[in-house]
Amino acid sequence: MSYQVLARKWRPRKFAELVGQEHVVRALTNALDTGRMHHAYLFTGTRGVGKTTIARIFAKSLNCERGESADPCGECAVCTAVDAGRFVDLLEIDAASNTGVDDVREVIENAQYAPARGRFKVYLVDEVHMLSKPAFNALLKTLEEPPPHVKFLLATTDPQKLPVTVLSRCLKFNLKRLLPDQISGQMRHILGAENIQYEDSAIVELARAADGSLRDGLSLLDQAIAYGGGALQADDVRAMLGSVARGQVLGLLEALAVGDGQQLLNECTRIASFSPDFGGVLDDLAAVLHRLQLIQLVPGYRPEGGDADDSALVALAERLMPEDVQLYYQIATAGRRDLAIAPDARTGFEMAMLRMLAFRPADGGEAPRRERPAAAPVARQAEPPAPRAAPPAPVERQAAPPMARPEPVAAAPVPTQAPAPREVPRDARGLPVWEALIEQAGLRGPLGQLAQNAHLRERDGQTLVMGLQSAHMHLAVEPMVSQMEERISNALGERIRLRFVNDQSVAAHTPAARAANAREEAQSAAEASIDSDPLVQSLKREFGAKVVPQSIKPFEP
Repeated sequence: MSYQVLARKWRPRKFAELVGQEHVVRALTNALDTGRMHHAYLFTGTRGVGKTTIARIFAKSLNCERGESADPCGECAVCTAVDAGRFVDLLEIDAASNTGVDDVREVIENAQYAPARGRFKVYLVDEVHMLSKPAFNALLKTLEEPPPHVKFLLATTDPQKLPVTVLSRCLKFNLKRLLPDQISGQMRHILGAENIQYEDSAIVELARAADGSLRDGLSLLDQAIAYGGGALQADDVRAMLGSVARGQVLGLLEALAVGDGQQLLNECTRIASFSPDFGGVLDDLAAVLHRLQLIQLVPGYRPEGGDADDSALVALAERLMPEDVQLYYQIATAGRRDLAIAPDARTGFEMAMLRMLAFRPADGGEAPRRERPAAAPVARQAEPPAPRAAPPAPVERQAAPPMARPEPVAAAPVPTQAPAPREVPRDARGLPVWEALIEQAGLRGPLGQLAQNAHLRERDGQTLVMGLQSAHMHLAVEPMVSQMEERISNALGERIRLRFVNDQSVAAHTPAARAANAREEAQSAAEASIDSDPLVQSLKREFGAKVVPQSIKPFEP
């Protein structure tokens, strides 16, 4: 007996066997049970999510010898004929290879004849978006008013290419991409029924590689079983897919957390030894960074599972700054796109990692982040409010003789006490200059966006009252405000609270507005400078040259 691939052997034959797509099943089930059936249905969605399968089950439900029902028997001659692909009243048309108007005319002419065996003649048109424009025009009238014994089931992966005249004549069901948990659950069910041994981490890798398509997932499962000689091992699956374990990705982030270029290069070399798909590695890195950011910014969020890697993820989230995670994510996704134009995939991957190391933000304009120990924020936060009154001590430590410097540089030890914050300039009201405070507090990324669009109105005890336009009030939410309070408190050397109030009058007084005005003035000055340049005037006069304003950029020192 010839082998039948898993995707065909385990193709659902009833609505109850479908994985996901509950919203479609519910609508079709209610329509069948109540007899309120439309004459044309459109199923859309990516490959391998069940469009054709649902259409075939629907055809069985309409023509089952035991009566119209959402639960066809699966045993009668009609049901078995549909499952075997030989039911004469189910006409499956591949629009990719039958795109012409003549093919559609044949369908229209045959539609008027009664079904040969069943109650309904069902036309299943796959990849219907491939039909030509004349073919669509020929189909429209029949699609709108078909004979009572005809049902049209249309399937497509690209509904945007369908004419609106066709869309308006169909009930549209959008089939969702399946979640990795749904795909892995079906794989475990199949492997248990097939009595095949497997490692759970191998299933996780395959479900993720399926990219939302159960059919693709089962095809990969077939391939992995053959690759492993009848068993499913995680290492075999990774070797087949060119992927790496999540622990390998965490090793990259560990090297970035300590700012160690040699360790980072060693991790890149170790990953390259597996001959992976480097684009997939960057995708895995972006997925891990996404989970890190959830841990950092969503109160109470913790990864599911609780395995060793998840514990390492929580520990890593406490060591990396949220702004850094955002930066790394942007570099990872941009590096994924740049692989195609890199000299080779490994070079593009390593450059993306080195870019993360090279563009680490400085801490408030002081020493680079790689020299700032992870324990520094805790030490600064634990200091009493008085350090501003006693700055001589850190000054004396900085002025130590040169003989004392080599030892801490060579060892890079974690200091037991952080230096006192620098004095922030004050304005005429005695309030801190907001731009200077933003810089010293190191407010960047999402925190910087909130700070740049706010205006320091007044101080009420230990509370700074901040004006914010209504368009930006959505930024002033937890945990953003708490993080900003902590940064500003560290910069000022005293515990500070922030209160944001809706104030439309601050539009012209925020750092963002002043920066925009400065950019406009610089742009105007640059355009005026170019326009008054003697050489430019000569070119205009003698050759009729014109200056394109958008091509002029002010000089940035």
